[in-house]
Amino acid sequence: MEKRILILTGPTCVGKTGLSLLIAEYLDTEIISADSMQIYRGMDIGTAKPSHDERRRVRHHMIDIVEPSERYNAGRYIDDVMPIIRSLHSRGVIPLVVGGTGLYIRAMTRGIFDAPQSDPELRAYLRELEEASPGILYGKLQELDPEKASLIKPGDLRRIIRALEVILKTGSPMSVLEREFTKPLPYEFIKIGLTRQRRELYRMIEERVDEMFRQGLVEEVKRLLERNPSETPLQAIGYKEVIAYLRGEQSLDETVHLVKRATKRYAKRQFTWFRKEPGIQWVDITGLRDERDIFEKVLKGTTLKELPICPK
Repeated sequence: MEKRILILTGPTCVGKTGLSLLIAEYLDTEIISADSMQIYRGMDIGTAKPSHDERRRVRHHMIDIVEPSERYNAGRYIDDVMPIIRSLHSRGVIPLVVGGTGLYIRAMTRGIFDAPQSDPELRAYLRELEEASPGILYGKLQELDPEKASLIKPGDLRRIIRALEVILKTGSPMSVLEREFTKPLPYEFIKIGLTRQRRELYRMIEERVDEMFRQGLVEEVKRLLERNPSETPLQAIGYKEVIAYLRGEQSLDETVHLVKRATKRYAKRQFTWFRKEPGIQWVDITGLRDERDIFEKVLKGTTLKELPICPK
């Protein structure tokens, strides 16, 4: 029988963190974060990292593992997470993966394409072509790999260039290579997803954003800027809006409003992404705030109760 991994997912602010602690204690296991921003050190408030008390209560992995100046991607995430999974399995426990970054979870459950190394000179050349004739790269991608082009927005220049780069370096469409060489990790995945009515979730998002600013998000962003961060952390929701505020481009009230709006839109995208992920056992926890009430509903409504409990 394949070794198992339990995944707890759902949109931002739905209630994953509190529930994950109870599940980890129930199974006597450890938590592996699947959040693309919680990996960065110094980004605590804006990414809603588990508190130090929560991390003492249950051991967490894949949090605070790189500096904001470093670049990180799903391929590196899988490389880093595999030894942790093997270690937990060797002790006879089921790893608990928790997070809302769909790309990281999909890299686990469906695999990730090991694409060729990036070519700075080729990328620069492609950018020059696009600057000289806007839209030419997307048109070329539609010609060479229409399947991949249909999955990329015409304005997403970064992904367009990457797809063309792969084609030019391998001679094959990226869509074909992804199908042929992408394999999931060799485990059985038990996937549980939390959901709430949209209105309730949006209200919880507004409450969380207000609390983030009370906790000192603006000061956190100031400290982050002193650490020479890479582009990715600067584009995180909450951080890019506060950066605009610090530059004098908008008021603090407008900044709070924009963070709330961006977070709600992100939650909507997460719903769309995860609805396409097969095999998730969805549990509607609308109206529930108490973590133990949520735990009891999840225990009754999913196969969680069928998993072996490691003796304490």
